[in-house]
Amino acid sequence: MTQADQAPISRFPVPALSEMPEDIRTRLEAVQEKAGFIPNVFLVLAHRPDEFRAFFAYHDALMDKPGNLTHADREMIIVTTSNLNQCQYCVISHGAILRVRAKNPLVADQVAVNYRKADITPRQKAMLDFAVKVSHHAYEVTDADFETLAAHGLDAEDAWDIAGITAFFGLSNRMANVTNMRANPEFYTMGR
Repeated sequence: MTQADQAPISRFPVPALSEMPEDIRTRLEAVQEKAGFIPNVFLVLAHRPDEFRAFFAYHDALMDKPGNLTHADREMIIVTTSNLNQCQYCVISHGAILRVRAKNPLVADQVAVNYRKADITPRQKAMLDFAVKVSHHAYEVTDADFETLAAHGLDAEDAWDIAGITAFFGLSNRMANVTNMRANPEFYTMGR
């Protein structure tokens, strides 16, 4: 066992599964059944049950909805902006999910380091350019940005989705950094 395996997953108290409210415990057990483990984000955020519920309700609304953005596109937005926000947890965990969703073991690492040099489509690059602008300079977004997206087949609803995912994971990145959330070891090898 390495030192990383023994490090706490949060600087805040992490409730035991048996101590969690039933609805949260049920959700975590379902995640564990599907993934084979419980991602630490669920355990850490369970420290505050009401906020846990609100967080995952918005997460699910953004990530599970139908639309022009694929599940891999959504994960790509998260990995790119999480890297800019220096969120180790989200880059590692969502990088793993991106590898699985894109069926490509290289794309997450490429996007995390520099999406502009990654082997992605011009549409995905335009999507990520917009996400980066929303992440760091949302006040500079203009109609020209929407025109650029439209030239790549992304409409105003897609722009809303990109902005929503970027903003939501800005919150997630900050909480992961403040809590000192650690990525589960399982994420490092998923999709490779």
